[in-house]
Amino acid sequence: MTMQTSTIGKPVLRTPYQRSVAAYWNTNQNDPVNLKLGEIDGIYHHHYGVGDYDPAVLDGPKETRDERVIAELHRLETAQANVLLDHLGDIAPTDRLLDAGSGRGGTSLMAHQRFGCHVDGVSISEYQVGFANEQAAVHGVADQVAFHFRNMLDTGFDNGRYQAVWTNETTMYVDLFELYGEFARLLPFGGRYVCITGCANDVTGGRSKAVSRIDEHYTCNIHRRSQYFAALAANRLAPINVVDLTAATIPYWELRAKSSVATGIEEAFLTAYREGSFHYLLIVADRI
Repeated sequence: MTMQTSTIGKPVLRTPYQRSVAAYWNTNQNDPVNLKLGEIDGIYHHHYGVGDYDPAVLDGPKETRDERVIAELHRLETAQANVLLDHLGDIAPTDRLLDAGSGRGGTSLMAHQRFGCHVDGVSISEYQVGFANEQAAVHGVADQVAFHFRNMLDTGFDNGRYQAVWTNETTMYVDLFELYGEFARLLPFGGRYVCITGCANDVTGGRSKAVSRIDEHYTCNIHRRSQYFAALAANRLAPINVVDLTAATIPYWELRAKSSVATGIEEAFLTAYREGSFHYLLIVADRI
């Protein structure tokens, strides 16, 4: 099988596992859980939501109930992205940001709307890169928000290029030590890294059935909570804030389970969160 290369001439998909992950996202092009929500305002997310949902969306006329639920799920996903952006620190219009594992590009577009700076996104899914660049053009910001077919473990971008880097539910696809080594290279001294991720609880001992089910569903490898902090410390990334978002994300999954875009994985998330074997964390770290 010929490995495809990025614009920097290096193979992007370096291992059979990376090729399988790319194939998963390249072939899941019409998943309504992403598309139907993004059609509301043109901001297409590839992550989950936080905050309480409005119970009124479940009331009212039955024929418009699902439309209300879809809109509320999108509001909660947008709220999650805003929580991440709130922690990027002071960003000037002259700064550059990196969205590592950028999906369909929603958070990158929101970052540009908020800060007015240049944003790059990278993904190993050629479909996602193409979709996200189309959306940047639709929003009229293609000169400031660009998406690239590159590997977040070896982006090829210059040292110290980015004032801030974030990952939003993408770290479970890569080795954390290798990833944070690349981020330490891309960030200047004092640069900011923000992560939102699901992680296994070390205290419960071993991987629960529910967490294993999530891994299987998404072809990922969920890391233990302790692995994040070990990898950060090994790569000159000093945590300054850690927020447990577990309780805040449960309502999202409860509502999604009642929607037409439910995929069948909702119960595994709810079980894992409620039993304590899985945590949803926001981690903020500065490059030292």
